[in-house]
Amino acid sequence: MKSPKSTTLIGLGGLIIPYARPLLAIILAMLVSAVFIFARGANPIEAYKAMLLGSFGSVAALANTGVRATPLLLGGLAVAIGWKAGLLNVGIEGQIYLGGIFSAAVGITPLPIPPWLHLLLAIIAGFIGGALWGLIPAFLKAYRGVSEIVVTLMLNYVAIQLTSLVVHEPSPLAKKDAFFPQSPTILPSTQLPILIKGTSLHAGLIIGVLLGVLIYLILRYTNFGFRIRMLGGNINAARYAGVRVRIMIFVVILISAGFGGLAGVGEVLGLKLALYDYFVVGLGYDSIAVALMANGHPLGVIATAIFFGALRAGAGKMQVVAGVETPIAAVIQALAVVFVIAFGFAEVARVSWREKKEEVAKEVIAHGE
Repeated sequence: MKSPKSTTLIGLGGLIIPYARPLLAIILAMLVSAVFIFARGANPIEAYKAMLLGSFGSVAALANTGVRATPLLLGGLAVAIGWKAGLLNVGIEGQIYLGGIFSAAVGITPLPIPPWLHLLLAIIAGFIGGALWGLIPAFLKAYRGVSEIVVTLMLNYVAIQLTSLVVHEPSPLAKKDAFFPQSPTILPSTQLPILIKGTSLHAGLIIGVLLGVLIYLILRYTNFGFRIRMLGGNINAARYAGVRVRIMIFVVILISAGFGGLAGVGEVLGLKLALYDYFVVGLGYDSIAVALMANGHPLGVIATAIFFGALRAGAGKMQVVAGVETPIAAVIQALAVVFVIAFGFAEVARVSWREKKEEVAKEVIAHGE
């Protein structure tokens, strides 16, 4: 089974543009947003130039883009793994919190082991935390047929409140007499290395990129990846081909949730350096948008996460230089997602129309008319 590698645009004579859907969506989103910027009395060209400088114009700007892209990258990969199996994990937000709790628990505990091993254990703990939070939706989906969307969404709120409980006294993870509810500071041995001195850009970005490439290779070139794609393509065909569907669904949701936990690891061990109450807001849901823009392609997730990170990093510069408020970045992001969805619906409509046309032609031939 092959994933579609091109987009046919209705009304343009069947023009085929390989891998065009996300790129076209971004271009259209920028054009529509330019109208909004112009309506605000600003110059769209100057505004976008300022955004570009704020995202890539200096070492500090590049670092800021990377910092903002990292959790979106790891969270987007979590969604993409399930996406390829025909599953939608909308519980990334909660899994980020659980990954943060587990990694912080290891990260604040002194252990008589080398620093690299301590850090590795903290990262693994974060993955396990996210995966454990995926146990309930995985079981209910695989063995009871309950929608994973509903269950993972509800668990987000439970995870947020659980984290709040954990960082308040008398919890053992709570910092005593803290002004704001939080854990003690992460030990230096478990802090993710800083990539650029004087910035907050940490090794979580490299981990995310490497994992994205690894997931792509697994999905593309291994039997396990083929079974995942078969499950997402046609669950009945997968069942008849001998795929143990229930076990695959269970495992894929656990892996997806574990990657959600890794997004929390990056925030706690690399950026915040402590577990805080409400330490992320909306990152999990933005991760869904990242995977949607990339159509679940792991390499596409890397590019989309960087694009979203650049929007957020450059929004401040755009406001200072061009006087355009920072929410325009969210507008561009939302429009890009909307256009991707619209292209998807257009493609479905085109395929449906073509199939109906072929059926009519067959009926005409069969009746000799």
